[in-house]
Amino acid sequence: MLIVGLGNPTKEYENTFHNIGYLTIDALAKRLGKKIIKAECKSLTSVKTINGEKVVLAKPYTYMNLSGCAVKELMAKYKQQESDLLVIVDDIDIPRFSVRTRPFGSAGTHNGMKNIVDMIGTSNFKRMRIGIGQQGYDLASYVLSKIPSEDRKTFDATCEKVSLLLEQYIMTKDFDKLSRESNVINKC
Repeated sequence: MLIVGLGNPTKEYENTFHNIGYLTIDALAKRLGKKIIKAECKSLTSVKTINGEKVVLAKPYTYMNLSGCAVKELMAKYKQQESDLLVIVDDIDIPRFSVRTRPFGSAGTHNGMKNIVDMIGTSNFKRMRIGIGQQGYDLASYVLSKIPSEDRKTFDATCEKVSLLLEQYIMTKDFDKLSRESNVINKC
């Protein structure tokens, strides 16, 4: 199983809307007693064997728009199929703090997802979108802006809820349950 949280590396992008995938992977790693520190395949990773299966958590450091390069390398190294891949991303098209989990679908307006689809040659992989909404800014400026302090606790709580559901998913491999339970988080 390969779970990838998208974001941008470096301090400049910490705690930005575009890094909600990173924040979620960090919360999941903490829950699993791991740290995302191993550099490989253009990513920072952590690997844990759970129920006899390797679970790879990854944060590509290729910058968002080239995430597919890292995902493709990780899939090859760990011999993962599209069905083993789950990508966590921010989404401006759904309300803030809400979550949508799907077994496959389009890349939508997300350039990181578009690059993954282009690089691995399919959109048939699992994805989890965490809503950041859009607040009247230029798109690029908005996604790269810092999460306001008044919203930070709610985003952190959302990442924690998602990490708990992901931990359960890793244990059970019940994607339908993950979808049902994550899709009602902070639903407006």
